[in-house]
Amino acid sequence: MTGNPFGLPLDVLFEMAARINKKRSFLFVSKILGKHIPVHPHVSLLGGAALALLLQNRLQGSPVIGLDDMIQAFVEPDTAKDKYEALRTNPLEVEEPLLFIAFAETATALGHSMYSFFKGQTRFLHTTREIVAGMTPVLEFEEEHSHATAHRCYARQATFFNGTERVVLVDDEITTGNTSLNIIRDLHSKHPRSHYVIASLLDWRSASDKARFANLEKELGITIECLSLLQGEIRVSGGPIELERPQLDVWPGHQDMPVRRHYIGRYFEPARAQTMIAERSVHEESYMRDTGRFGMDALHQQELEEQLARAGQYIRSLRTGNRTLCMGTGEFMYIPMRLASEMGEGVSYQSSTRSPIYPHRQQGYGIQNVFSFDSMDCRGTLNFFYNVPLDTYDELFVFIERAAGDEQEASFLDACRLTGIPVIHIVYGDQ
Repeated sequence: MTGNPFGLPLDVLFEMAARINKKRSFLFVSKILGKHIPVHPHVSLLGGAALALLLQNRLQGSPVIGLDDMIQAFVEPDTAKDKYEALRTNPLEVEEPLLFIAFAETATALGHSMYSFFKGQTRFLHTTREIVAGMTPVLEFEEEHSHATAHRCYARQATFFNGTERVVLVDDEITTGNTSLNIIRDLHSKHPRSHYVIASLLDWRSASDKARFANLEKELGITIECLSLLQGEIRVSGGPIELERPQLDVWPGHQDMPVRRHYIGRYFEPARAQTMIAERSVHEESYMRDTGRFGMDALHQQELEEQLARAGQYIRSLRTGNRTLCMGTGEFMYIPMRLASEMGEGVSYQSSTRSPIYPHRQQGYGIQNVFSFDSMDCRGTLNFFYNVPLDTYDELFVFIERAAGDEQEASFLDACRLTGIPVIHIVYGDQ
C-alpha cells in the first residue's frame, strides 16, 4: 500500500475474485459501485461524492472539507442518505469549465454521480460499447484487458468536445492506466487541451505504468493528474481461468410466476436513435436523453433530478415488500441507482454486467453465486448478475432503458425467476 490517506479498511472498499478472461485473471469487486455486489444506493452515490470532493480540493488547493465524514458512510451505510442529501443541497461550485467522461460499463454511475455534485459550466458524457447507427462516434479507443474492448463516445451536439477546458476521466479503478492513456491520445488528436484529470476509487499503477503517464505528458505537452481514495501496487501469481461460462448456482425458482411490468418513459425526456442489432440490421431505438450516453450539461442534470424525484415517487408506490433489490442493466446504472435511492428503507442496488467472473463460496471472496442470460441487445452474448442469496429479498425491481421485446427478454426473465425472489417488477424507461 502506497497511499491510504483516509485510513479506509480494504475490506470496506473491495473483495477479490477471479475473472474468466485470458487478458486479466483478477478482479477487484467493489463494495461501493453497486455493480457486482448489492449495496445501499446512497453508498454508491457517495462514491461519486468522494471523488467530487477530491477534485474540488485539487482545483481550489484547500483542505477537503467533509470528505472524512462523507467516506465514513462506507463503513456505516445507515448514515449514507443524510450525508448524500447534505451535499446535494450544497453543491460544489466550479471556477472553471469542466468536461467529465466516465468509462463504460462499470463506471457510468460513478462518473455521473461525481458530475452531479458540481454546479456551473460542466458537461458529462459516458463511453458506450453500443454501436449507434446513424451516429458517428466522436471518439473511439480500446480497453485491452476488458471482456469487450471497444469504447465509443457519441454526442448529440457536434461541438460537445470543443474547447480547452480540463477533462476529468472517471473509472472505478486504474490498474495499468492503458484505457485512460488511449482516450487521452484520441481526444488530444482531435480536440487538444492541456490538462487531464483521472479520478478513480483505486489506483494500482506500478512505477513503470506511472512512467508511461509521464512519457505521454512529455510527448503531448500536457499535464495528467490522478486522484483516488487508495493507491498501491499489486503482484499477480497464477494464470487466467478459461471457461466458456461460469457454473451457475440455481435456487428453486418460480417459473410460472407472472412478471409485473411498469413504464416510466412519461417522466423522462427521450432521445431517439438507430441501433445496429445485427451485422446488417438497423432498428430505431428510443433511448433516455439524460443517461449521459449522448452528452449532457448542467441544465439537463437539473431537469433529470426533477424527473427522478417524480419517477421515484411512483416506483416507491409499487413496493410490496420490506426487502427490495433494485437492479440496473449493463451501462444503464445511474438512473436506476437514483431511483433506488428514492424508494425508501430496505433497498439494495446492483447491476448486471457482461463480465464473466468465477463464483466460489468462501467468506471474503467477491462472487458468491452467478446467474447468466443472453444479452437483450446482442444475441449470442452472455450477460450476468451476481451475489443474490436465497431468501434475502421480498421483491426485485429491474430497470431496463428500452424494451427489447418478449423474445429478447425471455432469457433474462428466466434468470430473474431462478433467484427465487417471489415478486419481480420490470421497469422500462422508454415508454
